[in-house]
Amino acid sequence: MISSLKAARWAFSASAIALTVGLAACGPSTPPAGGPAPGGSAAPAASSGAGGGTISLSGAGATFPAPLYQRWFSEYNKTNPNVQISYQSVGSGAGVKQFIAKTVDFGATDAPLNDKERAQYPKDLGQPLQVPMTGGAVVFAYNLDGVDNLKLSREVYCGITGGTIKKWNDPKIVKDNPNAKLPDADIAFTHRSDGSGTTYLFTSHLKAACPGWQAGAAKSVEWPVGTGAKGNEGVTAQIQQTKNAVGYVEYAYAKENNLKFAELQNKAGGFIAATPEAAAKSLEGATLPADFSLAVPDPAAKDAYPIVGLTWLLIYGQYSDPAKADALKNFIKWAYSAEGSKYATELGYLPIPQDISGKATAALDNVKVAAK
Repeated sequence: MISSLKAARWAFSASAIALTVGLAACGPSTPPAGGPAPGGSAAPAASSGAGGGTISLSGAGATFPAPLYQRWFSEYNKTNPNVQISYQSVGSGAGVKQFIAKTVDFGATDAPLNDKERAQYPKDLGQPLQVPMTGGAVVFAYNLDGVDNLKLSREVYCGITGGTIKKWNDPKIVKDNPNAKLPDADIAFTHRSDGSGTTYLFTSHLKAACPGWQAGAAKSVEWPVGTGAKGNEGVTAQIQQTKNAVGYVEYAYAKENNLKFAELQNKAGGFIAATPEAAAKSLEGATLPADFSLAVPDPAAKDAYPIVGLTWLLIYGQYSDPAKADALKNFIKWAYSAEGSKYATELGYLPIPQDISGKATAALDNVKVAAK
């Protein structure tokens, strides 16, 4: 159960925001050495040196946890200098595609694999494993001069995203913010333009909370209104640069970039700020599915923040390089440890509790090495 999630201080380190810098070199990672030629079926394999040589792992996917992943990879390398992990913060949709195409050693996503993606997964690599790594909140960040505290009711944020509430001085917004100097200005809603696990988390909540929401819940949807930007990074920048903007981003991006974000009305009717305590409340009591695809799109707890989710690493069921497979498993175990968890807390994410991490660690034993 998630009840053992611990709340902690949400602070963020600016040094962790180097989103696309790998440990070995700057720039995007290349497909793993030893991987299949087009149309081939070899298991993904990064370069590794026998007898204690360098083991290089490459991954791609979600921007939601990217600041934490970069911090983890850097800290892990300090005590394991022969393991170099590079990561492309390209969004969950692109990460899943690269994982299925076998051009990376692991993928990363904020949305569990769906049936279509599982059908496309290469059958020669055993069953894919989605390993929960951390949790976090999605916030409504905004750029309004002179408005430091903003409350958005469910009716209001459903109306903003659905295009029915268009002005900041709409009576429904004024009602919950009587002391705020709300401008007579159009609301500039910003959403993701790329395939995004953050969008999946956000639209899953809208589908559950908004009676008139018609766009569904997915990594990419047809938005009724707004302007698109790529990645949590792009949405953050768009909000910073646009007066009267509002959009959804992962908590750490809003915090690091000093964006203001609204208190949201939850299912129980309370206006809740994004805090570690409120995020943990959102996941309390949830039952973990066998494939770790936990989702709580509209938590009912009184003090729960309404938009919270987990994020996963995607692991192949079989690897051709035993050193690479062991290195990936050992990194995940380290990330679950007290040493790894402290960085999750420091950067504003929720550590995975021991009852969940224990099951995920046991599942790593199912990862095989291909016979040569």
